[in-house]
Amino acid sequence: GIYIGAFTPTEAAGIGACGAFALAAVRGKINYTVLREILIDTAKTSASLFAVVISALILSNFVNRAGLPTALVELIQTANVTPMMALGIILLIYIILGCVFESMSMMLLTVPIFFPVVVELGFDPIWFGIIVVVVTEISLITPPVGLNVFVLSGLIKDINTATIFKGVLPFWVADMVRLALIVMIPAIALYLPNMLY
Repeated sequence: GIYIGAFTPTEAAGIGACGAFALAAVRGKINYTVLREILIDTAKTSASLFAVVISALILSNFVNRAGLPTALVELIQTANVTPMMALGIILLIYIILGCVFESMSMMLLTVPIFFPVVVELGFDPIWFGIIVVVVTEISLITPPVGLNVFVLSGLIKDINTATIFKGVLPFWVADMVRLALIVMIPAIALYLPNMLY
């Protein structure tokens, strides 16, 4: 459906959820108690997500009206910083923020600030979006405060955090190589989007 343009990725997710619900109902896995729990969990998740989105929109409007993106572009131009250096600084900021912020809230709070800057510097917006997702994933397993590592540590009581960090290190290195390749060769990230659109 996405490939033929019948619906967007968000709509595809909704259709997938409806399909899973219908399949569970047909197989007799859903009763009143289960349905009630599903609806309550969905309401809680949606409410928390909307709270983050609304707060991010308020901050985004404030930042744009204050002219922060324009000021950042002017600062980069006056400091004689190359576009790639500016992008490197932005990616470093994402890695640092990812150590303490949850991924969704971090993206909602920072993309409105950095997106106009990146577009003004001449980078492809879709490419930047892909890079943000990749660097956010990396930040969540980056020592010393990778949030995903601590979540895993809480679930697996008999393995300490240091051991988990050692275990994710090869994946972190592979992710950094992948990020470097996507930054240096944008066609890697843009191949599928160019096929779709």
